[in-house]
Amino acid sequence: MRGFHRRLGGAIRATIGAALRAVGFAAVLGYNGVKSSPVRLWAAAHPDESGGGRPAGEGSMRIMTGRERVLAALEHRQPDRVPIDFGGHRSSGIAAIAYAKLRRHLGLPERPIRVYDPIQQLAVIDNDVLDRFQVDTIELGRAFAQQDEHWVDWVLPDGTPCQMPRWAAPERGNGEWLLRGPTGKVLGRMPDGALYFEQCYWPFLERDDPDRAAEALQDTMWGGIASPPGPLAAGPEGTQRLREGARRLRESSDRAVIGLFGGNLLESGQFLYRNDNFYMLLAGDPERAERVLDNLTQSHLQNLEVFLGAVGPYIDVIAFGDDLGMQSGPQISPRMYRRLFKPRHAAMWRRAKELAPVKVMLHCCGGVRELLDDLIDAGLDAVNPVQISCKGMDAAGLKHDFGPRITFWGGGCDTHRVLSFGTPDEVREHVLGQLAILAPGGGFVFQQVHNILADVPPRNIEAMFDAVLEFRYSAADSAASR
Repeated sequence: MRGFHRRLGGAIRATIGAALRAVGFAAVLGYNGVKSSPVRLWAAAHPDESGGGRPAGEGSMRIMTGRERVLAALEHRQPDRVPIDFGGHRSSGIAAIAYAKLRRHLGLPERPIRVYDPIQQLAVIDNDVLDRFQVDTIELGRAFAQQDEHWVDWVLPDGTPCQMPRWAAPERGNGEWLLRGPTGKVLGRMPDGALYFEQCYWPFLERDDPDRAAEALQDTMWGGIASPPGPLAAGPEGTQRLREGARRLRESSDRAVIGLFGGNLLESGQFLYRNDNFYMLLAGDPERAERVLDNLTQSHLQNLEVFLGAVGPYIDVIAFGDDLGMQSGPQISPRMYRRLFKPRHAAMWRRAKELAPVKVMLHCCGGVRELLDDLIDAGLDAVNPVQISCKGMDAAGLKHDFGPRITFWGGGCDTHRVLSFGTPDEVREHVLGQLAILAPGGGFVFQQVHNILADVPPRNIEAMFDAVLEFRYSAADSAASR
């Protein structure tokens, strides 16, 4: 079966390459079927610590910085190379268990594994890994909690030692681990044998109060368990610390800086009520649901003023979140989206662009093809993670129908099946095929579909990124030879 997959992948790749050459993309993208050596690629990349090294023989081509590369893609200009995101936000990262294995696989020095997102148990990705894979993005939170005093020792479910943020350290319960929020309530549980925390408390489960929806978010797992900067940016001097951290990061890196904001609406209702109850509220009492959404939107807009007032000059992308899809399509109808959510999304995204020269990205899992026209009309610049295994989310169709109007930030490698269960060769063929579809003309930032989970083999992770580097340098070689 695997031999069949390899032959099929080769045939598909040859067909795509021929099509690209026919329309003139081969010279730009270098889709020439030549497999480059990962050793050569790493040796070529290693001299450049900013994630943008070039191999010998590229002539006098101007090499973009990571920031320039990402912004070119967002502006639908063809960048010099495909931009790469790895760990730039909380849905493009890697589980700490997988990260520890990846570092050993790459032969990198041992160092403490720091888990910046306790809920998903995502690792802080160190600079040596970012450089190895020539990553073009960095998350604003990396500017904070850099001192040992902000971390406490913990042990991952597989026994790997790690460190957690001091303010979000799990507590031991009876056969489980617990996460407490700022008011002392237990908000998340992880039973022994599990790999992630799940929400266990919903403030509006039995009795709601639409006029205090935003206030109640602190008693939800996703609203009350903070990643860096977390409480370091709270208090009377918190805004100044946020501003200074953002400025330092901007001055120290030429990667594109992503500021995580949130601004969730549908998801916030689900965090407050539980999914089933919020669905019933939306369908059965939309006027009451609008009171909830108005309270949330007003709070988000107030927070947006403070956030971008502090970091606006120093970030390139602001990341919002709202999972609107599921495996079989949108969670809500386009009609419901237009009535309840689109005007509120538009108000936030418009205000963000008024406050700072930022591009707006929405993390939005699932099949959302039917909502893309409305999301674009509301002011969205980029959608993530482009969940290509969902209904209606095939890359070719999305690129054809929406490519000139929105940036696909993701869709570069299927994590549902290929990355987790394929061979390295199958991962490589799959990634090269996705790149051939999504990269032409800009409007694409490479990342795998959502986070790399704990059980993904490190050889597959390496194969995925090396395939992107192969594609990058095939393009450079082709362009230089013209």
